Amino acid sequence: MKLVIGSKNYSSWSLRSWLLLKQSAIPFEEIPLRFTAPDFKQRVLRLSPVGRVPILIDGDLAIWDSLAIAEYVAENFADKLLWPSDRKQRAQARSICAEMHSGFFALRSQMPMNVGASLPGRGWNIDVQRDISRIAAIWAGRDRFAGTGPFLFGRFGVVDAYFAPVVWRFNCYQPELPAQAIGYVRMMLKLPAMQAWAADAARENEYVADDEPYRLPPV
Repeated sequence: MKLVIGSKNYSSWSLRSWLLLKQSAIPFEEIPLRFTAPDFKQRVLRLSPVGRVPILIDGDLAIWDSLAIAEYVAENFADKLLWPSDRKQRAQARSICAEMHSGFFALRSQMPMNVGASLPGRGWNIDVQRDISRIAAIWAGRDRFAGTGPFLFGRFGVVDAYFAPVVWRFNCYQPELPAQAIGYVRMMLKLPAMQAWAADAARENEYVADDEPYRLPPV
């Protein structure tokens, strides 16, 4: 399989698919595309009708939505148990991922993912706080599975990959969080795959103005 991704400092959607594969030790070839490349859109449109990343390519099949990619990977690598094995827990995990996939607009717009930045206090408003509180409530549910592992449903799965960009947001903007949420952030940041992503992001040396509402271009 091949995974086409965008800039690692900014591309939250790319991170979800990349981390799911990397943390699960599923072999794939990474094809990085810089957002600032003049032919970025043209190259992506050759692979995807919507012109966005990530794109998973498996033979003659191209999948261009991160949730669809997650479902495809989970189905084809069932031994990885990327969704909970319990039917009710699986339904809950899918609901949580769908909520992340289509919601939390205030957090997304005011606190864009910026892996290499430290911007404590920036982006906060009451609507963002509502999103933060809801996410913290979701994460508090991992206490039920503490005996089986540190992740949201015990073992690493799709739902953790889906919230990985939020982990980077909280690391960058440092909003006030309950202790349980802070623990989850710290645990996720220690994952070798997350550290590898951050190291690659630091080497990109890329500035995308649309994703930088709080910083000027480097001189």
